[in-house]
Amino acid sequence: MRTGTEHEFSLNSPAMIPRPESDLVLAEVCPGCEGEAPFAGVTLCKELQKTVLEFIPPSPSDRLEDLEAPLVNGIRAFFARFSRRYTLLGLGMHPCLTLDQTAVWDRGESEYYAAYDRLFGIRQHGWLNIQALQVNLEYRDEGQLVRMHNRIRCLLPYLAAVTAASPFVEGAAPGPACNRLIYYRENQRQVPAICNGIIPEPIVSVRDYCSRLDAVYAALRERGAGVLCEEWVASAGVIVRFSRPCIEVKVPDEQECIHADMAVCAFLRALVRAGDPGIDADRGSLLALMEEAIQRGTAGLEPELSRLYRKAWDAATAGERKYLPVVRSRIEGGSLAERMENDYRENRDLPGLMERLARCLAENRPFGE
Repeated sequence: MRTGTEHEFSLNSPAMIPRPESDLVLAEVCPGCEGEAPFAGVTLCKELQKTVLEFIPPSPSDRLEDLEAPLVNGIRAFFARFSRRYTLLGLGMHPCLTLDQTAVWDRGESEYYAAYDRLFGIRQHGWLNIQALQVNLEYRDEGQLVRMHNRIRCLLPYLAAVTAASPFVEGAAPGPACNRLIYYRENQRQVPAICNGIIPEPIVSVRDYCSRLDAVYAALRERGAGVLCEEWVASAGVIVRFSRPCIEVKVPDEQECIHADMAVCAFLRALVRAGDPGIDADRGSLLALMEEAIQRGTAGLEPELSRLYRKAWDAATAGERKYLPVVRSRIEGGSLAERMENDYRENRDLPGLMERLARCLAENRPFGE
């Protein structure tokens, strides 16, 4: 199953203070490049917020090892080159960032950002302090597209639980395990169909999906925001990208290291391959499960997650099985958010915790291992 990934990391000083300088980094590594730049075998890309850099592997691959290796090399090259000025941190949100510490990308695509700001107001955490692991799964034909979309929508609460990694906002004591999704599902509430509560309804055909997208476009045009009428405007937890073509999964929080990201990919791919996940597909039930995942991570969903893990293991390739134990550890011992909360309650040292999580990224080592 050919897979592509996109990884978002916050850009910080060595003391873990957010630095809104992604434009300076990109200009340094590739003078004249606008918005993205080749670097050490990967692509560095800007995001809306200048405190985030996105790392993208060279190309999609059937083998997760072929995604992991160049990403790890690129991150190590970044640390080697910039360690005196910057460090990188994963997670679904920067734990301490306040909105005055970041800035909006201002070197192109201003018409899109102006439209978003006018409609939704982008000076909020749901725009300027979120970091996602995006997983793109290629499809062959319409039948496979429909099957994948409908299976993945049922898996979204469980992916959110396993990947929850945003328990801190502006340095406050831990709250929900996945604050990122709370902000994400509210950041475009003026046009609810864009995000649709994260979990979309099932589809029966490409035409069905496109009719829903057309309804979003109509709502945007009514508000004078026709510039946003592109397939990427859809923001549910799983969307279709016809231009690539792939199913794009947007629910996971960024994890602390690339190896953990690849474990999430392995879990998802194996479950998609396994067929019917055996989950109640009713949207109301899925939304309730999503709320449980957002609030508590894996804590309230362990029995069902364990069942899904066994299903994934049985369907996994040998390559995927090398990564899956990380997911098993998150199911049995808590998501990254839960582990962060436990560490904080024991040590009361959020800056120290952030520094250790940054080392996990630099060393490609899951937290606590």
